[in-house]
Amino acid sequence: MKDYLKLASETLLIESKAVKDQIRHLNGDFSRAVELISGCLSRVVVMGIGKSGLVGRKIAATMSSVGIPALFVHPAECLHGDLGMLMESDVVLILSYSGESDEIKKVLPVVKRMGIKVIVMTGKVSAKGWKQADILINSRIQKEACPYNLAPTASTTAMLALGDALALAVSNKKGFKKESLARFHPGGGIGKKLTVKVKDIMRKGKNNPIVSENVTVNHALLVMTRTRLGATNVVDSSGKFSGFFTDGDLRRKLQKDKGLLAKKLKLVMTRDPLTIDPESLAVEAAKIFKRHNFDNIPVVDKKTKPVGILDERDLLAEGIV
Repeated sequence: MKDYLKLASETLLIESKAVKDQIRHLNGDFSRAVELISGCLSRVVVMGIGKSGLVGRKIAATMSSVGIPALFVHPAECLHGDLGMLMESDVVLILSYSGESDEIKKVLPVVKRMGIKVIVMTGKVSAKGWKQADILINSRIQKEACPYNLAPTASTTAMLALGDALALAVSNKKGFKKESLARFHPGGGIGKKLTVKVKDIMRKGKNNPIVSENVTVNHALLVMTRTRLGATNVVDSSGKFSGFFTDGDLRRKLQKDKGLLAKKLKLVMTRDPLTIDPESLAVEAAKIFKRHNFDNIPVVDKKTKPVGILDERDLLAEGIV
């Protein structure tokens, strides 16, 4: 087992160094690629063969998710009719570490004859096949993680990282915002974190316990038990939020005061507790829960009305945390 762990550690060290080494390749060519893609009026068409093709699919997907229209087209399929998908206003991004793939060598001059700008990401910028490329992004590494220095491992990892860097640089230049990310990810965890608000998942209506500050602690406990929330909002005579009371407050205070249950709630509740607005994103509430180790938090609107209670279990059920 130790040999396996040693090999795994060496692999991770080699690949992490390969990624870090790409910082040296962030030069004027990379900047020109950012400018070209950000000014593209159509799509980024990504091409690659073998492992580079798999990386290309991921880069195209990343670009699409951050507001850069992109798709992957297989070079071999291009040579058998799929070139008809390309438009002169596209930008083609070719991935090939060696620059020796026959399909790539054949498709590049055809794409150029169509008047399309071509960016190449490669570990061999001096390869003859790249003479017609408009921009070359160097992704050279010192060695593969493969013990025979043959199987694409560190090279594809570095290419993938460079692709992410390119996508995010272009996205930043195009002014991509968090709100735009929400539009492109309406489903799943990302969508929920960017769109779900506190008001969407808080306990409200009959599930939102509210008691007057003038009732006894015992009465408040009955309300808390009914809703099984372990907390209650407290209001003054005008119906405005005045405090919060939890079963944790009860346990701590009952140890010191055996007559606690008969006392008025306003004497023992937490005044001016931390609250959250119903329009806040649920993910912001999750940060508050983590920072303060809360189980629940009162939801108070701008009119100081306690419109709900948000419980940590609600965030868990929604997949926010």
